[in-house]
Amino acid sequence: MTDAPVTDAPVTGARSVDARSVDARSVDAPSARDPRLTPARPDLADIALQGSVAAERFVAPEPRRVRVPSAPLRRAPREDAGIDTEAVMGEAVRLYEERDGHAYVQLVRDGYVGYLPAASLGPAEPAPTHRVRALRTFLYPAPDLKRPNRGHLGLGAAFAAEGREGDYLRLAGDAYVFAPHCEAAGWREPDYAATAERLVGTPYLWGGRTSLGLDCSGLVQLALDLAGLPCPRDADQQERGLGRALPLDLGQLRRGDLVFWRGHVGLMLDAERLIHANGHHMAVAVEPLVVAVARILEKSYGPVTGLRRLAAS
Repeated sequence: MTDAPVTDAPVTGARSVDARSVDARSVDAPSARDPRLTPARPDLADIALQGSVAAERFVAPEPRRVRVPSAPLRRAPREDAGIDTEAVMGEAVRLYEERDGHAYVQLVRDGYVGYLPAASLGPAEPAPTHRVRALRTFLYPAPDLKRPNRGHLGLGAAFAAEGREGDYLRLAGDAYVFAPHCEAAGWREPDYAATAERLVGTPYLWGGRTSLGLDCSGLVQLALDLAGLPCPRDADQQERGLGRALPLDLGQLRRGDLVFWRGHVGLMLDAERLIHANGHHMAVAVEPLVVAVARILEKSYGPVTGLRRLAAS
């Protein structure tokens, strides 16, 4: 992924994902594999791909879990490499290799393959017991709001609580979070459009998928994930695989419908208003769909390419 200009839809290629599954290990034909979902390099590949890809060696992945608030997943093991997406605390990953401070992994959530900082990973167990429902909540060294915070967890981050002290949950490493900001790990917010509305004003961030920064498909993925709906990472795959296609008639849209352009996606709040993370506002913003359609078309990113309706909408 390269730096994109400040626009509604990045000029650089839309992120491509296999629409049939968020798990690249299930892809059955070499021609169907997207490299961003396929854990294979010339020197190393997933053992499940043995016989169908060329690699010097094949390894079985080891389960790990993200143990930091968020971590950038990059396309190459370099600090100056572009960020494809982010992994958040509690997220499960498959680890293939650690070298020079970088971990070659596949995210279990959506199948993305890349490099995370090795220090961001820890054991797969214990599994998360709680999830953050506030936009953000602080980590404290003690159950005391007057103590200097150690950072924060964003909406949707998950963690294993070792106990509770008053109004605070205790995490491993003597970190504490305010319990009313959290719910049990199985908590869901079924109104994903309402979740998106909570994120209005969040700055636009290419590759972002936290409440500190979001790109267009990251906003959709986060909102659907909190509703318990599996969602791939990228706009082009969301357009191919989510819900059912609608005729290209903007007059039929309703709350929860998805609107796609080349490399861009937004979510309808009602029959007329669109919410989307975009480079024009450099934020998550709400505007009339007709305004967004006219502006995006004028900037040469083309017309609406697809409309999708989820069963839950």
